[in-house]
Amino acid sequence: MKLRDTAIGFVAIIMWAFLALLSTAVGPVPPFLLTAMAFLIGALSIMVTWPFRPQAIRSLRQPIGVWVIGCLGLCAYHCLYFYAIQNAPPVEASLIAYLWPLLIVLFSALLPGERLKFHHVLGAICGLAGAALIITKGGQVGFSSGIKSGHVAALACAFVWSSYSLLSRRYPGAPPDVVAGFCLVTSVVAVAIHFAVQEPMIMPVVPSSWVALVLLGVFPLGLAFFTWDIGVKKGDIQVLGAASYASPLLSTLVMLAAGLAAYSNSLVIACLLITLGATLAAKDMIFRRKS
Repeated sequence: MKLRDTAIGFVAIIMWAFLALLSTAVGPVPPFLLTAMAFLIGALSIMVTWPFRPQAIRSLRQPIGVWVIGCLGLCAYHCLYFYAIQNAPPVEASLIAYLWPLLIVLFSALLPGERLKFHHVLGAICGLAGAALIITKGGQVGFSSGIKSGHVAALACAFVWSSYSLLSRRYPGAPPDVVAGFCLVTSVVAVAIHFAVQEPMIMPVVPSSWVALVLLGVFPLGLAFFTWDIGVKKGDIQVLGAASYASPLLSTLVMLAAGLAAYSNSLVIACLLITLGATLAAKDMIFRRKS
């Protein structure tokens, strides 16, 4: 069961790999407007089966702690991330924000029944090194322009998402359908920010852009959170944390296949580092002795 639920959680990582491609395909839609529309579609993609599962709507009746953790996790992370990449060099902001898988692995030791081992930490660090190579394209990040508010927001991103993922385990009885409610709240908040900052009302123009928007909402910003909820609550969260560094690698490979990224030697090294990191983190699961 734990292996199955970990695999379900990894499906989210695969879906997030298409986030950059689909966001690019939508076109020049302002970020908060795009977030509002995509998260609304994401909520609907989860709720679409509710007429056939009448009990699912009761999943919204959860303790206030579930709602606080879920809404802050999804909403605060995305708002902070958009602020970060707009107020700091995007490469530096992305690299700092992608500390969250490492934080998940490190802080998992605080969870009941979890034990942090050296190979978990080593695996996460290998993954972080691989992600750094992908994000920087083998270059250097020196923070030559000094520490900006965007850097602080990016660090907050890492703590928010890792905290959301870990604290979700405090409510194992909360069904993943409640994620639809988190997506709806995030959509409403994004609409409010859209009008507050006076973003231009630019909508997708061509049919292919609308298709990309629907796919973006259904998968990376919808069902991905549903499957991630299952993975972090019932799967091996340390393995998922280290394996999350596969997302930027897979994203780069997707962009490469679409002709929107260029091949580099650093990509091969990053692939090896991330694969090594995930294997180290999952060592206990892969090489578990037969009883």
